[in-house]
Amino acid sequence: MSTSILAAVGSGGIVGFMLGLLGGGGSILATPLLLYVVGVTQPHVAIGTGALAVSVNAFANFATHAIKGHVWWRCAVVFSAMGVLGALGGSSLGKAMDGDRLIFLFGILMVLVGALMLKTRKPVSGECRPVDLKMCLSTAAVALFAGAASGFFGIGGGFLIVPGLMLATGMPMINAIGSSLLSVGAFGLATALNYATSGLVDWWIAVEFIGGGIIGGLLGMLLATRLSAHKNIFDRLCAALIFVVAAYILYQSARQAGAHQSILDRC
Repeated sequence: MSTSILAAVGSGGIVGFMLGLLGGGGSILATPLLLYVVGVTQPHVAIGTGALAVSVNAFANFATHAIKGHVWWRCAVVFSAMGVLGALGGSSLGKAMDGDRLIFLFGILMVLVGALMLKTRKPVSGECRPVDLKMCLSTAAVALFAGAASGFFGIGGGFLIVPGLMLATGMPMINAIGSSLLSVGAFGLATALNYATSGLVDWWIAVEFIGGGIIGGLLGMLLATRLSAHKNIFDRLCAALIFVVAAYILYQSARQAGAHQSILDRC
């Protein structure tokens, strides 16, 4: 097996393992791993390929939650349908932006995600709300925003979708997590297809990355059942890793910006 295949499978395994162990957060590492480990040279290709991998992993985890009865189907379907429109718009905007600038913004986003993961998660009791015009409008607004952010950065966006579903519908956290995975998968698929129309998805790397993600996800879920009492510790370790990767992305972005400025000065 060549080094490039091992890098893609191994990177996918890392993302899948963290998703299986933590239930979220790890998918944001897909794009940096594709860029700096697998060796994808174009930021937009890394984002499009990563979005496809995240989508497949999300649908796989969604099936598990659906079997366990954690999904509020009507809310999940409506949220996904509205959010896909936002994802298509956000991904189109992301494609049109300079790749280096987009990766710089991605690094800033990673700092935000890491900070959110450091917050202690408290049990939240959902309060079911009547399905009226106000709820429908608020759900649509949150879905469009979450979808746009997901499409723009090529991420799963679960850290936005879960609280968004709870805010809009009042559903309990476990149902929000299960229901959110349909949206994560749908947003990622819409983003990947949008990028694919511009030739910005590397299908072979995506297959290798997804294969590694499936294996890593199974291992992560097996370990999660044994170490569930220590989940907050793993959240913090994941947040620390995200901060390190974010710092590296911002460093690389600053170095490239300096190099470009030096070239301009010489001209």
